[in-house]
Parts: sequence; C-alpha cells; structure tokens
Amino acid sequence: MHLATLASGSSGNSILIGQDKRSFLVDCGIPVKQTLANLAMINVAAQDLEGIIITHEHVDHIRGVGALARRLKIPVYATAGLWEEIEPKVGILKPEQKVVITKEVNLAGMQVRLIPTSHDSRESYALKVLGKNYTVGIATDSGIITEEMHKNLQGCDAYIVEANHDQEKLWQGRYPWYLKKRIDSIWGHLNNTQLAEALTDWLGENAQKVVLAHLSEENNTPELALTTVLRILKASSVRKRCPRLKIRVAPRHVPHELIQLGE
Repeated sequence: MHLATLASGSSGNSILIGQDKRSFLVDCGIPVKQTLANLAMINVAAQDLEGIIITHEHVDHIRGVGALARRLKIPVYATAGLWEEIEPKVGILKPEQKVVITKEVNLAGMQVRLIPTSHDSRESYALKVLGKNYTVGIATDSGIITEEMHKNLQGCDAYIVEANHDQEKLWQGRYPWYLKKRIDSIWGHLNNTQLAEALTDWLGENAQKVVLAHLSEENNTPELALTTVLRILKASSVRKRCPRLKIRVAPRHVPHELIQLGE
C-alpha cells in the first residue's frame, strides 16, 4: 500500500492512496497542472488514478476536482449532501462520474470508510482506508477529535493527520479575532497538542508512519509541529509501543515522498 500528500495546507490539499498499480485521490484542491506535475515527481502515472473522493466542500479541497475528473475521465465520490454543495463548483461532469456514497465505498480495490469530523462545512469526513494488508487513517479539518474519529482511527498502519496550528502562536498572531475564534473552535482545526494526544491513543505496535498535514503557514511551523508531537508521544507509552514509527511533515506545495508501507 502506498500514500503521499500531493499538497497540504490552506492553499490546497490533495492526498494519494493506492496499492499495487491502482490509486485514488482524497480531494484535489490544487490546479490540474500542479496535480499532474506533483504526481510525476513521485513517479505515479495519472492514468493509474481511479477516482477522487471528497472529504468536504471547502475550496482548498475541491479547486481542481472537476477539471481533473474531466481530463482523466474518472469518477468523483461524495455524499449526497456534499454533491449539493460541490456540483455548481466542479462544473459539468458526465452522470456516471457523479457517484453518491454513504458510509463506505470500494475504490481502487480498497475499502474506504467515512468518519464524521467537526468542521464548519456542510459535511466533513475523515477516512479509514483498508487495503489488502494495511490500513491508513486520514483526518484533517476538524476542531475536535470526534467520538467517531476516536473509535475508528485506532490501530492504523499509517496516518495523514492534521496538526494545523500552535495554539499560543495562533492567539498571539496577527489574524483578526473572529478568525482566531473560528480556527480554535470545535468547528475549526486541530492544534498540535490535540493531534498528539489523539495519537497516543490511536497508535499501536503496527504503526509505521505518521505524516503531519494541513499546517497553517501563519500559525505553525514544521519544526514546531514536529517538536510538539514528538515531545508528547515520547512522554507516553508510544515510544516503547511503536518501535518502527517515523513521523514526518507534509510539504505545502510539493508532494511528500511516496511512502510504501512494509518497506
């Protein structure tokens, strides 16, 4: 099973998940040209993509969805509620490209489970992707760890998860008050500490990789996110429990190197 972020942050988000030579995207919030270039950088053929699944309707997650789907003639998967939000934004697609999903869907030979998050959008979801031998948890854009997230995201082999901001840096920063309140609310984004504390519960002996994603350019830094998460994990039992664990930070505009689980 393989995975990589193609872009990460408020300027655009997209994640690649696959196994064997089959893959799909989680969101596509970057232009088609950038998507294709970033896929090429990690030696993944765009023709291997079998679809795009949408986590929520914000523009940094759907900006390139319609154009890419038309270019590659692939389907787009979203819940009925999300289709009502995104259909005017993604443009004209063929009827067979508009796939309505509910709680689970089989995509590129993998089972994808939708897990509700808490975000200021019509609907928003984390995902648990179950491959033949491994599972991947994907969770961004949530102000809190929901009960469903806590229940479903334990014990994955790899994670791509949000460490959006440092709480102190946010409140001392230059954002307007209303935006600070929005980000730090239950409908906003996970801060470094929230994510680290969730990982202390989720990570099992099988955990191999964690990629910290959706970092704020204004209210976080890769070094601060990584230092905070590592400090909290080292103070827990995770250090002994997960001897193979490696934690990395997703780049903003370029792809993370392709991760091959089991290697």
